[in-house]
Amino acid sequence: MIQIKTEDEIGRMRAAGLVVQQTLAVLRDAVAPGISTADLDALAERTIRAAGAVPSFKGYRGFPATICTSVNDEVVHGIPDRGAVLREGDVLSVDCGAIVDGWHGDSAITVGVGEVAPEHAEMMRVCEESMWAGFAAALPGGRLTDISHAVEVAVRGRGGYGIVDHYGGHGIGTEMHQDPHVLNFGRPGRGPRLVPGLCLAIEPMITMAGADTRELDDGWTVVTVDGSLAAHFEHTVAITKDGPWVLTAADGGAAKLAEYGVRAAVHAG
Repeated sequence: MIQIKTEDEIGRMRAAGLVVQQTLAVLRDAVAPGISTADLDALAERTIRAAGAVPSFKGYRGFPATICTSVNDEVVHGIPDRGAVLREGDVLSVDCGAIVDGWHGDSAITVGVGEVAPEHAEMMRVCEESMWAGFAAALPGGRLTDISHAVEVAVRGRGGYGIVDHYGGHGIGTEMHQDPHVLNFGRPGRGPRLVPGLCLAIEPMITMAGADTRELDDGWTVVTVDGSLAAHFEHTVAITKDGPWVLTAADGGAAKLAEYGVRAAVHAG
């Protein structure tokens, strides 16, 4: 069942979203050669709890950490580890969630460790831009796959990247994962109507080559079959009568959406 939120409930999700935004900002600054993904995980938990929030991921279906840290050919759900020390040129995806008063925020970034290869930096840029193209299509009165189609077009028009097809975005609210599932490809004009109060996590995942993935024996980490590097970006958005409000972006998504000619429904706080 799709959960439709009131304006007050969306405001509570905004509070959770800002905790996630602030935590990812701290982690981005901390990423450097020589730091371990376990170090980043500890920093994330301290930051979330200091804000009066609870990590969404820790203990979720048995997941052992506060954040997911996926390095190079790891697409999503990588488990932080003391032995996973970052090296110059690595590509790191960090997925983070927080709960405030029972409401979830969820966001992910991909960052380069030190100086990365230009082609890998471009892949990260394309992935992030495809996410924002999806938000620009998240307009009241549209259909769910308008978002999916916008993401796909933004990726396909930039080169031969693979779009991971077994994982995607999702509804979010009082649970981290809710209906509907949001594909990162497809024809527009299909699926549930985008109505005010619908909240979604939109999260494209692309690779440098093939889109096929497999799950490691740890039961969590998803890697590319061909060993190609991957990128993953995510924000949580609320559909409002005034347009999209990106709950995990500091400015509500105003600056990036303006680049697409879309006005964000930015609220105070």
